[in-house]
Amino acid sequence: MQSENKVLKRIATIDGIGIIFVYLAVFISLSIACPNFLKFSNIMVGIRQAVYTAIVGFAMTFVISLGGIDLSVGSTVGVSGMVLAAMILGGQNIYLAILVVLLLGALIGLVNGILVTKLGMAYFIATLGTMSILRGMIYVYTEGIPLYGLKYPEIQFFGQGYLGPVPVPIIITLVLLAISCYLFYKTRFGRYTVSIGSNEDAARLVGIHVDKIKILVFVLSGVFCAVAGIILASRSEAAVPTAGNAYEMDAIAATVIGGTSMSGGKGNMFGTALGAILMATIKNGLSLLNVNTFWHQVVIGLFILFAVALDGFATKRAEKE
Repeated sequence: MQSENKVLKRIATIDGIGIIFVYLAVFISLSIACPNFLKFSNIMVGIRQAVYTAIVGFAMTFVISLGGIDLSVGSTVGVSGMVLAAMILGGQNIYLAILVVLLLGALIGLVNGILVTKLGMAYFIATLGTMSILRGMIYVYTEGIPLYGLKYPEIQFFGQGYLGPVPVPIIITLVLLAISCYLFYKTRFGRYTVSIGSNEDAARLVGIHVDKIKILVFVLSGVFCAVAGIILASRSEAAVPTAGNAYEMDAIAATVIGGTSMSGGKGNMFGTALGAILMATIKNGLSLLNVNTFWHQVVIGLFILFAVALDGFATKRAEKE
């Protein structure tokens, strides 16, 4: 009995344990309710739907662990796709266009970082401003009309290609997850990010260059969003003015239900990935059950609250015991 209690206590201390149990419950329930749910093709569809939320979520995990928030991620995804399409349709080299988009993402992140560190703006205000500016620029340039015509094999590969049976977007996401985990768990950059989120004043006192870390986190966020924008434009073969809308909310949701603390100082990259997959799985399952799409967000919101509550309960119980 004592050994069983010890095992239960150790399980309860696992970060993001709540989301793991919730996902298993959802997966098993949908497997029973939907005969087609367990088909390999359907599972791949569900995972592909999670790609954009996961990639942006990895960036958001760094920002939230820092104690901040980045509301410009969705607009960065959208403007990245627009610049990519505009350059390629204008006759520019595809790989040069991709490089420019990645640099643009880094530049947007740099601007956010400078606004927060050098001008002393609150994270919310700074990124809300850049979100509005970027989205406005998209509509001004496109006049609300999508830029179609990205039917080039080189660019289609990123959003539609396969390596064996696995879609390229999923492979890119796994690579970014590996990079994120390495940076977050194995480097000073990751440790300093968490330290700043835990106690910024203490981090300054021990010699951490707080402003530098903040800027680097936002630059990383911008680059990841640019990657998501490239994949999205490649997948749709167009740059849609509304691309990336509400991605910031999806990314925050995936990050938080995955075990990252909104107050900073704690992050969980694997939890973020699972949070993104959970949201995509719910949407996919509801579609298979022919549930009206208007109810999708309602159900996801309920699962988010339940997952966070379960994770919080497990953490408090572990602390008491």
